[in-house]
This record gives sequence, structure tokens and C-alpha cells, in this order.
Amino acid sequence: MLTYSFENIGSESMYEYLYQCIKTDILQKKLKPDEKLPSKRVFAKNLGISIITIENAYAQLAAEGYIYTLPKRGYFVSNLEKQMIHPSSERSQEDRRSIKEPVYYADFVRNSVAPDTFPFSVWTKLLRDVTDTENELSLLSDTSVGGVMKLRQAIAKHLYQFRGMSVDPEQIIVGAGTQYLYSIIIQLLGRNCLYAVENPGYTRLTEIYESNDVNCCHIPMDAFGVMPEFLKSSGADILHITPSHHFPTGIVMPVSRRYELLSWAAKQNERYIIEDDYDCEFRLFGKPIPALQSIDVMKKVIYINTFSKTLAPTFRISYMVLPKHLVDRFYKMLGFYSCTVSSFEQFTLERFITEGYFEKHINRMRTYYRKQRDVILKAIHQSSLNPYVTIQEEDSGLHFLMKVNTDVEDTKLITAAKNAGIRISCVSQYYHDKQDGGIHMIIINYSGLEPDKIETAIQRLSECIVDVILRGN
Repeated sequence: MLTYSFENIGSESMYEYLYQCIKTDILQKKLKPDEKLPSKRVFAKNLGISIITIENAYAQLAAEGYIYTLPKRGYFVSNLEKQMIHPSSERSQEDRRSIKEPVYYADFVRNSVAPDTFPFSVWTKLLRDVTDTENELSLLSDTSVGGVMKLRQAIAKHLYQFRGMSVDPEQIIVGAGTQYLYSIIIQLLGRNCLYAVENPGYTRLTEIYESNDVNCCHIPMDAFGVMPEFLKSSGADILHITPSHHFPTGIVMPVSRRYELLSWAAKQNERYIIEDDYDCEFRLFGKPIPALQSIDVMKKVIYINTFSKTLAPTFRISYMVLPKHLVDRFYKMLGFYSCTVSSFEQFTLERFITEGYFEKHINRMRTYYRKQRDVILKAIHQSSLNPYVTIQEEDSGLHFLMKVNTDVEDTKLITAAKNAGIRISCVSQYYHDKQDGGIHMIIINYSGLEPDKIETAIQRLSECIVDVILRGN
């Protein structure tokens, strides 16, 4: 029977340490090719650790090809002589780096879409129709930096019907992802401006702004959104916010706070608000929250949205709506750019919207995600974790918050979940100064969770979190 000591485990999780021990024995040929490994239950009992730890170690080894499994027979050592190239090659160094990426049973952090929810057959049909019927010159010629006009017209109509926004197609600029659009906005408004972001907030925003050589400040939030008094004292010129569903807190900004921020922007000519409406389509209860842009009479809001949330994260088509007085400036300053999205994709998306498939898809996905959320909430309420948690912001979008009644640090909750094969994040990780703050909020992002894993995932999460709470460390 294999036996390993866990006395000198260091900072590694138990499953990572066990994984490294078994992998080393395989590479050193202490474990021979096709040799059967102990069953998970027997191995766990022998080592005095949980079966979950064994499962995660085996899963990591299997994912990397060190072991393989046979149905109803168990796990066996792979024959690496047939697989390995030269151990000293650059490729082996890349492989060693990739080993650090754990394989999770369930991931409550990553954004993804279940493959069977994307309308592949419809998309393929529309792409074929575009190829067969669309003007060849339109498909092959270089498009305006703003994008294909047919798509911009379709987006304008969608925004009017769904978000109550009355915009001209000429105000819409299509680009390959929101990060590209952020860089365009920086060029348009100027690198000498001070850009303000929410704190806590989407941490990559700070990285994007700083990588574009602009100064960035972080505005604290209360229960209604960014705090106007701190915004005024910051000296910021541009404010970047997510008013309809803040990430990560889930806050929906009330109309009174929205008018306060619009008033702040109106007091100086070069002040603007960037409204990121990233998952507005997936409010699961009640009517969609009106966009900030729709109540902006002073034309101070730059509206941004993406199809990455509604279709798939790899679907790199986003768009922004510029105030009319910025459209001319945009084409004078940046009109030399070509659109970063292929014409084929733009024409296909235009038909997907105008022929009603987009609305049907959103309705179908809203039902799908509502079921996902309900199953998760039911599993939490029926688990041992229920007495220790409070659910918040469960109706706003594709994630909700689970407040844990404990004094244990968030890092320990995250590590405990990781050891159980569950990836989680906490609101404290999204503060600029990374302070815990004593409010232990776990973010439950369910957009990419496999339905058949939900109950087991919540059971694992419950067991490990309750164990940490009871132990107090």
C-alpha cells in the first residue's frame, strides 16, 4: 500500500501535495506502468485523509496523463515512455508550469457557457445564409471602424425595445471585446484624465487602465453604489461603473444615486461616465433595470455592453454607444482604424438579432439560469451550511452572494474549498487594498456550473466551510 507523510506539507493543499508525491513516484518509476493504484476509499483510510482529497489528486494526475482509469476496475499508472518527449526540452518546462493549474470539481468563479446551450445549428445556418446571399463586396471589403451598419441598426433597435434607449445607429461602435473598447475610450477622452473605478470592483479594469498609461483611482461604495462625496474629492474626470448589477456586490444603483452621479458629470465639460451593462439581460426577477444612459439628458454617459455574456465568453463582439457630440470627435481622431470584428460575424449576428433568435435565446437562457440558481439555493438551504449563511442579491444577474457568519479569514475559506475541489472567491478579494473587512461574502457565480454537479458541489462546499467554522481556523 502506498504511504506518504503529510508532516512537511508546507503551504500546499493536501491534494496538491499528494498529487506531487504520486507523480514523483511515477516519474522515478517507483510506480510501474499499468500498476493499479489503491482505491480511493482504501487509500483515504490508510493515509487518514478525506476521500475528496484522493479524488482531486487522482483527477489532476488523470487530466495530465500520469494515470488512467478503467470502468469498474480503478486507476492505473500510464506508460509514459510512449508519451514523454525530452525532459529537458522547453515543452517540458511549459508542462511543469501548467501543472500548477488545479482541476476543480466545480468552479464558482470562471465565466463559461454550457456547450449544449449555444444555438450552434441556428448560428451555422445563418452564417451559411450570409455567405450565400450577402453582397460579396460587403463581406470582403474593409468595414468602417464603427462596424457594419446593418448590425448597428439591429443593436439600436434591440436597445430601444429592451433597454428603453433611443440611439442612432451612428452612435454605436462595434469592437472585438470590451477591453478593446476601453482602450478606444482612453484614446478618445485622453490619457491625461483621471479615471475612477468602483472599490470593490472588477480588478482587471485597474490593470487595463494602468497598462494604457492612465492614472486610476478607486472610489469606495456604500449600499447604493459609489459614494459621491469621495468621487468629488478624488479629482476624477471619468467614472467607470456597473449601475444595473455591480460586480461583485450585486448592488443595483437606485435612481437617486444615479442622478447624483449624472449631476457630478454635468458640472464639467470633460467629465464622463462609462456605464458597463455587462449582464443586464439576465435579471431573473422583475423588469430590467433602466440604463443610466436612458435618463442622461446632458449626454455624459458612454454605454458599453457585450455579447460575451449572452452568447459565450469566447464570442468577442462588444459595442459602445457614444453621446452624439463625441461621435464626430471619434471619427476625426480614430477613423483610420478598421473594425476589429470580421464582417462575416457581424452580418451573422445581425440576422441572429433581426430574425428573433437573439430574443428567444435570451429568454431560454434566463429560464436555464433561473433553474440553475434555484437548484443551488435549494441545495444550500438543505445543507449543513444553511444555519451559517445568508443569501443576498440572488435576483440581479448570474451571481449572488453568500454571507458566512464566521470570524475565519476569507483566505482560509477559499483554501478549504480548494482542498475539496471547489473554486470560490470572496468580495474581499476585489478591494483595491485587498482588506478582509470582516464581512465574509462568498461569490456564487453559476454561469458555467454543470447542472449534474450542483448538489455534490454544494455538499462539498458545505462540509468544508462548516468544518472550518467549527474549528475556527
